[in-house]
Amino acid sequence: MASAAPATQLDSYRETWRSKPVLRALYADYYRRMVKLLKPGKTLELGAGSGHLRAHSPANSTGAVLTDIQPAAWLDAAADAQALPFRDGCFDNIILLDVLHHVENPALFFAEAARVLKPGGRVVMLEPAITPLSGLFYRYFPPEPVNMHQDPFADVPASPARDPYDANQAIPTLLFRRHRAAFSHHFPSFRVARVRNLSLFAFPLSGGFRRWSLMPAFLVRPLLMLEDGLLMLLGPAMAFRLLVMLERR
Repeated sequence: MASAAPATQLDSYRETWRSKPVLRALYADYYRRMVKLLKPGKTLELGAGSGHLRAHSPANSTGAVLTDIQPAAWLDAAADAQALPFRDGCFDNIILLDVLHHVENPALFFAEAARVLKPGGRVVMLEPAITPLSGLFYRYFPPEPVNMHQDPFADVPASPARDPYDANQAIPTLLFRRHRAAFSHHFPSFRVARVRNLSLFAFPLSGGFRRWSLMPAFLVRPLLMLEDGLLMLLGPAMAFRLLVMLERR
């Protein structure tokens, strides 16, 4: 009898996704916010291995191309964000949720995004935000490092031996908060159109992709509504997520 194939990191994420209704409810809200920023037209999703556009927003997924770094039955293609297998100028949007902080060389991704997007196209992403409070959580609970000293603009050579799920959760904060002015200098093809803090309580209480949760799924929506009223005041000190929209010049 043949032995079962070893479980991949994607398999692990999918199992957590299936077993945690609170996580699915939280990410449904994330997708709702992201699709509001999409232009009409063809959308490429990167990192569609767990929740994905087609499941959360069917009305916005017509003609969408779903990809992840590892192949899976529900995906349209396996694709590395640093070397996209698509022709120039073929997408109106790129959407990615919890992907950028896994990318080894963000400069390669932004070059590829600029190449495959049409002029005026958008990159919409939702990523970890490192604030005084969230930084403590991200350092000790999710199994991914936080390195606020990394140069997010470094053009590092790709390493074939690198695990594609290695990460630095500080990358989005470094790019779009600490070094936002430098971003436009390094990536002149893009205009930073929106950077917004999200998630004060719901994400840490959910446990993210950890097995545990301190909150039932039915509390997600009312808690998110409460958060929306507090983000302006508390976001800079304790937001856990960052919503970013870039526009292709």
